[in-house]
Amino acid sequence: MFEDFSAFRVKTEGAEIAGVTGGSGPPLLLLHGYPQTHVMWHKVAPVLAQDFTIVAADLRGYGASSKPLTDTDHMPYSKREMASDMVQVMQDLGHDTFFLCGHDRGGRVSHRMAVDHGARVRKLAVLDIAPTREMYRNTTEAFARAYWHWFWLTLPAPLPENMINADAEAFLTYKCGHGAAGMAPFSDEAWQAYLAAIRNPATVHAMCEDYRAAAGIDLDHDDADAGRKLDMPLLALWGAHGVIERCFDCLALWRRRATDVRGRALPGGHYLAEECPELVRAELKSFFLEGS
Repeated sequence: MFEDFSAFRVKTEGAEIAGVTGGSGPPLLLLHGYPQTHVMWHKVAPVLAQDFTIVAADLRGYGASSKPLTDTDHMPYSKREMASDMVQVMQDLGHDTFFLCGHDRGGRVSHRMAVDHGARVRKLAVLDIAPTREMYRNTTEAFARAYWHWFWLTLPAPLPENMINADAEAFLTYKCGHGAAGMAPFSDEAWQAYLAAIRNPATVHAMCEDYRAAAGIDLDHDDADAGRKLDMPLLALWGAHGVIERCFDCLALWRRRATDVRGRALPGGHYLAEECPELVRAELKSFFLEGS
């Protein structure tokens, strides 16, 4: 899927991050969502590599990256620590400043990176998310039913872990295939990569820790930044057939967190990079190269 890319493994202060890099041009870091890996970019990255030096990495706890031990505050799986990993990866690869795009959990890591390391992020794009604090604050019955995993995965270990591990494939199929597009967005090769990852109990535990951090320490960090807005341009893309469209005013919520916000709904569901890759590629290329 990434035939012309090179694999890397970078040791950061708190983890070891795996991924691939390839292409030429200004650096663009791509961060995946739950419950996937960097493989989710396989329909997008090879084409964007014609214009950008692509770095697609597995977040700590996911895919081939390491699974650090956690603590009672879930700090090792905070978006602050995950963002710090990726800044160190980009530095190791020779990129002091870069463009940044994150989907789902990767979008939340990207948002935190833009807050904590704003001088490094030239432009930010997020796929199918609104800011975490604003999404929790505006929780409705419709949102809670659609994003049930936001609440269930935060239960104390090992209850959700044990339930997922009992039939990881059934869980993954339900989680990823329950949207409007069903299983159609996922190629066989990518799906096998996601299955291989979630069959590792250490990965399942780490992913739960990601959500436990999101419902606790991450909100503390977001609240501490209330009133502070990102300076870099921000592009928000979301699925017209997904939960963000049904439950939130995506652009209005991002304008609470950033000064220069643009974006639109694309004709797809949650997994935009796999469901409508041509549109995602076009939007990202136009946004990141604008004014260059």
